[in-house]
Amino acid sequence: MNDKQMSILEHIGELRSTVLWAFGLALLGTVVAWFFSDAIVDALLEPARQAGQETLYFTAPMEAFLLKLKASTLVGLFLVLPLVLLKVYAFILPGLHGHERAVVTPMLVVATALFYVGVAFCFYVLMPMIIKFAVGFATEALQPLLTADAYFALASRLCLAFGLLFELPMVVFALSWAGVVEPRSLLRTWRYALILILVVAATLTPPDIISQVMLAGPVMLLYLSSVLVSMAVTRRRRKRSGDSD
Repeated sequence: MNDKQMSILEHIGELRSTVLWAFGLALLGTVVAWFFSDAIVDALLEPARQAGQETLYFTAPMEAFLLKLKASTLVGLFLVLPLVLLKVYAFILPGLHGHERAVVTPMLVVATALFYVGVAFCFYVLMPMIIKFAVGFATEALQPLLTADAYFALASRLCLAFGLLFELPMVVFALSWAGVVEPRSLLRTWRYALILILVVAATLTPPDIISQVMLAGPVMLLYLSSVLVSMAVTRRRRKRSGDSD
């Protein structure tokens, strides 16, 4: 009983250490990014510049400071995310079997890469198109006054959404590897998946059909690619099961 309690206490202590380490690393990333906050804010304005908006405005006394703080926090987290995931993975690694490690390790690497690809795709490809579309309705009597707070709120929300949605192939891979989903079921339910994707896009994007389609289109392609991933994983899983028999 005492050994078991000590083992649990040690496990909780290790979890606490992992959480504190990850929090400290995130804080360090934020502090380091703060010293480059002017350059970070200037770089984050690039999609707006591509859409013809050279200047953003702030309407509250502390808005510029808070904006630099938010940008530093997001970029700091973005930079240290692989190290945080590595620390978390090191915590759960002892509980994995050898064949599980052979799958989880590359899956974690690919999932992290997909997150960054999704964020980059949104920021460099979609954001300029969305901003350009939004300000394209301007007239002589109706001119855009794009505020910094609204712009960065939109950019951070969309980039985070795309980073997470680009994890869809990895989610399907994990479920297929565990035998939870089958490629045939994914193909049969593609209409429901499309409706769900459109609902998510409508929730995450501004209330215009163009932004929603820009988000839903790539995600639907990811869903179809996930079907191919599921086919490959299911075929390999069945082959292994046949060999073991």
